[in-house]
Amino acid sequence: MRTPRKRTYALAVLLAALIAAGALVPLAWQDRQAQPLPATVTTSDPAAAPSGAPAPAVSPDNQAAAPAAGTEEVPAEEAETDRSNNAVGPSGPTLSFGRAAGLHLAPDPLKLSSSAALVVDRTTGEVLVRKNDQAILPMASLTKLMTTLLVVEAKQPMDEVLTITDDDVDRERHSRSRLRVGTRLTREEALRLALMSSENRATHALGRAYPGGLPKLLEAMNARARKLGMANTTYVDPTGLSNGNRSTARDLALLVGEASKVPLLREFSVEEDHVATLGGRTLQYRNSNRLVRNDAAGWDIELQKTGYIVEAGRCLTMLTKVAGHELVMVMLDADSNGARLADAQKLRRWVVAQNGWHDTLAAERPRAAPRQRVIASRKKPEASAKGKTAIARAEPKTGAKKRSARTAVAKKEPSPKEGRVRHTFASDKDEPKS
Repeated sequence: MRTPRKRTYALAVLLAALIAAGALVPLAWQDRQAQPLPATVTTSDPAAAPSGAPAPAVSPDNQAAAPAAGTEEVPAEEAETDRSNNAVGPSGPTLSFGRAAGLHLAPDPLKLSSSAALVVDRTTGEVLVRKNDQAILPMASLTKLMTTLLVVEAKQPMDEVLTITDDDVDRERHSRSRLRVGTRLTREEALRLALMSSENRATHALGRAYPGGLPKLLEAMNARARKLGMANTTYVDPTGLSNGNRSTARDLALLVGEASKVPLLREFSVEEDHVATLGGRTLQYRNSNRLVRNDAAGWDIELQKTGYIVEAGRCLTMLTKVAGHELVMVMLDADSNGARLADAQKLRRWVVAQNGWHDTLAAERPRAAPRQRVIASRKKPEASAKGKTAIARAEPKTGAKKRSARTAVAKKEPSPKEGRVRHTFASDKDEPKS
């Protein structure tokens, strides 16, 4: 039997515990309330970040204003994730097709991460830089440029409401989407989300609603590719989630040129952020290309598209204005999101230096200026005496000369019928043909 003293001590301990527990509840709630909203994911590999994990810190240049209360922020690269069985092998991430073929090891004075790259002056057709530009590789979400181009050309009502169905759910890559089954959105909204944030369910819904459905859309996509001269391009799905969607840097440069003629594609692809109210939810979307969101980087991007699946690596296409010249840039199979952006910066600096251009916008780098002031500072394109020509192809050499050409930076004199090839970074490895 407990003594009165022991009973009193036990009651005191219990009372103290209850008081402590009661005080901790409001403290824990206050701490939860004090936690900031998740920042936009800017990790170089969003697929590696577990769902629900806090986002890594972002640089000041890439930070966006906090979303309004009740707004759900969508990480910028959320749709470009790959959680398929192909994404991880027994010893880590599976190699992309380009890296498995050794294309990234091509002699390259810029040390590009991308296995294939191409820079073309859109006005003259002059090829300024090429690296494995004829290698046939998976193109991931760069596919969406062709999909959205044909959707716009079909002239269906932009205010027609589409519904996300179970058919639109990605069961191949298990990429994430904030568009729940049953979500209703207009065709215009679906186009915007497909281009600026690479939304896979929105893109698939656009394909289902195409006249004749997905089979007719895919037929039209492949026919259009042939018409544009994209001889090494194949489309098997509208989103790019299948690695059967294959193309080359050269073919994709032709597509960028064609897509850039459509004002709606230009507008939506470079929209920095967008707030969508769908099904009673308010979603804050960010552009999947950090160069679009970062004014301080000094890029004047007129059209762009990013892409990623594990077999394709990190891909990027852009139509951008540099020193008054419209340049088409294509980068395929970089090993991280940061690497593909670094490749773009390297290619830009290289082209400017080799041509002796004055890159005014990059030199200014107005860190605190609003976007309107950056646009106002851009110069008009300089007039060119050269006519429009097709993208040049370097003719292969024979015998020992062919091997030598693959290990050195080649120069080719301009001809009246062909654009001038400034620099060729060729691979010692055989390029994959399928």
